[in-house]
Amino acid sequence: MTASDDRYYLDVRAPLCFVVDGEESHRHFLSLALQSYGIETALFSKPHGLRDGLSRRMPDLIFLDVSQGSTETVESVKALAERSYRGPVQLMNGGAEAAMVEQLGQLGQRSAMRMLPALPKPVDRAAIRKVVRENRLDGSPTTSGQIGLDEALGKNWLEFWYQPKIDLRKKQLAGVETFARVRHPQHGIMLPGAFMENATEQSLIDLTERSIVHALKTGVSFSKIGIAFRLAVNVTVSAILKVPLAKIVREYRREGEAWPGLILDVTEDQIASNLPACRDFMAEAKALGIRLAIDDFGRGFLPLARMNEISVAELKLDRSFVTDCASDKKHAAVCKTIVDLAHNFEATAVAVGVEKPADAHTLFRMGCDFGQGYLFAQPMAQDRFITLLRQRAEMARPRPKAAAVVGSS
Repeated sequence: MTASDDRYYLDVRAPLCFVVDGEESHRHFLSLALQSYGIETALFSKPHGLRDGLSRRMPDLIFLDVSQGSTETVESVKALAERSYRGPVQLMNGGAEAAMVEQLGQLGQRSAMRMLPALPKPVDRAAIRKVVRENRLDGSPTTSGQIGLDEALGKNWLEFWYQPKIDLRKKQLAGVETFARVRHPQHGIMLPGAFMENATEQSLIDLTERSIVHALKTGVSFSKIGIAFRLAVNVTVSAILKVPLAKIVREYRREGEAWPGLILDVTEDQIASNLPACRDFMAEAKALGIRLAIDDFGRGFLPLARMNEISVAELKLDRSFVTDCASDKKHAAVCKTIVDLAHNFEATAVAVGVEKPADAHTLFRMGCDFGQGYLFAQPMAQDRFITLLRQRAEMARPRPKAAAVVGSS
């Protein structure tokens, strides 16, 4: 869910970075890396697009390619000066002469911009992280401190973040997975590693129940704004077997309305170690409109000979095989095997942890149905997710043609 060329999604709660770069793949990479820190991006290939972007909102940081041509780069700096931009400008150099880079830096400094020393292209993630942190724009969740899940639940610090699933063929939103987060009053947003360790069995059951209730309520809310797709919830097998699922669904699912259903994500190793119980649970859940997805699939915990004992909606390719599947033949072979297996069992193949365009294209060519990962969008808070959905819908609407101007003869 990155901004398209010369357009961006506006979220006033998040820092905004403009990327001005004539190289499409490099623009996309920078956008992906910046979004992993909670920074929204606007991507521009030409100065005229930059001017339009500046008229809408002033960015907090700019990455500017100085190797796309001296004339265009000068025009970009002039556009920033005309709009009285006074923030940091991170120059990127893919082969321009040092003298030209120095002149551009001086041009920006004369207009009170903070011109940062040029980074060589392609810019790596470590350099991006350094720029983001030095400019205090790091909006990514923190894992500072350690708390108990019981405390987070008891004090209502729990919230749920959303990560989209993208249909690789249609290139559109196909679903969303929810992730538990804790918003601590001192530490801010905390990832599961900071509050799930040493969680008690009862707290895991409580978390599972809250997650399902939240997903059901969210499904109702989404339906009111015209969004109808299945939400996925991460659960553990031990917890889900002890949750009163039928009672929860009856209470929170609105009768008489079209309901796309719910997906419960469980890992392959948990299913393998609880296969008989999972088989019985799946039959009950399916009758309620709830299906299971096997997460981290491909590590060999579940014997293929026993796959016909269970019914699942999705097989989710383990991210360790998804990474570099475009260039690693062994990874590609495992991914293709899982994709074919999913289809043979009438399930959807979902690639998790997609970060590179080349990997996404390879997965699409081998028939993988959905993709999920930072290439498309990082997990985000619910209000931000809905804002982005609405903005996407607004941008997709056809704009009325301008009325013709009739001149006098």
